[in-house]
Amino acid sequence: MEIVKKRRPGDVARGFFQLCHPIPVLFHTIGVTVFALLAAWPKFVWITIVFVVAAHTAMQLSISVLNDYCDRRLDAMSKRNKPIPQGLVTPREALVTGLLLVVLMLLFLLPLNPLALLISLLYLALGQGYNLGLKSTPLSGVVFALAIPLIPIYAFVGVGHIISLLFWLFPFAALLGIFLNLANSLPDVEQDAMNGARTLAVVLGIRGTFLTSRLLISLAIALIGILTLTHLVVVNTWVVYPILIVSILAMVIMLLFFGPEKSIQTRKTYFYVVVLTCLLLVGGWIIGGIA
Repeated sequence: MEIVKKRRPGDVARGFFQLCHPIPVLFHTIGVTVFALLAAWPKFVWITIVFVVAAHTAMQLSISVLNDYCDRRLDAMSKRNKPIPQGLVTPREALVTGLLLVVLMLLFLLPLNPLALLISLLYLALGQGYNLGLKSTPLSGVVFALAIPLIPIYAFVGVGHIISLLFWLFPFAALLGIFLNLANSLPDVEQDAMNGARTLAVVLGIRGTFLTSRLLISLAIALIGILTLTHLVVVNTWVVYPILIVSILAMVIMLLFFGPEKSIQTRKTYFYVVVLTCLLLVGGWIIGGIA
């Protein structure tokens, strides 16, 4: 592991910034904020919304920081540009920061519904279980399938607005959770395979991962369409149908511009397209249910 003898404050700040995985955490923060605002509409209790968003953000930061802490030895061999192998942040600093963020999360959760605390602890357990070894197994997809549906459920419970749509949300969001896991793993499939990791994406292979992810988004869109057409879930069709059309267009873009034959550099962009599509689908369906 490369160690920097004397760290400048700017180096330390840059290291902690990278350690927090800012872009994925930003997506999570945007997601939980959108869901919290939808849940609170039209009567916003801003202090509650702030606590809901802050607690989830602190938890995501903890999961991100401890992810690099748990991966520090593998990163020292294959990803030396990470902050810990560079010596910008020490392993002890990363561990302490990750644990302090958990404490901060708990403090933000204290004023909220106790059920919000329970959901957050379950999500935290899944996230840290992923860090501690599950991400190197096919069970990584199961972790995402269980964790992703908890985000909108947590937001609604946190602001005290529980609706029946949330129960239907779980199987639908579980599909999207596996979809996100596969897309997130794609940029590192070859490196993970070389390191002996058996992630779901490694097991499926590049072609199998793209094929499975396309199948999952198709199933998610079809599930919303069926539930809407059959009126098993009562939603505003003027909201849901346009969302489905835009999501189908996003799927077409994924088919045309991303795939196993494209360069590896396109896979990170593919992940961002996947994240935005998932937010659109979940957010749009919830809006349709409460409109």
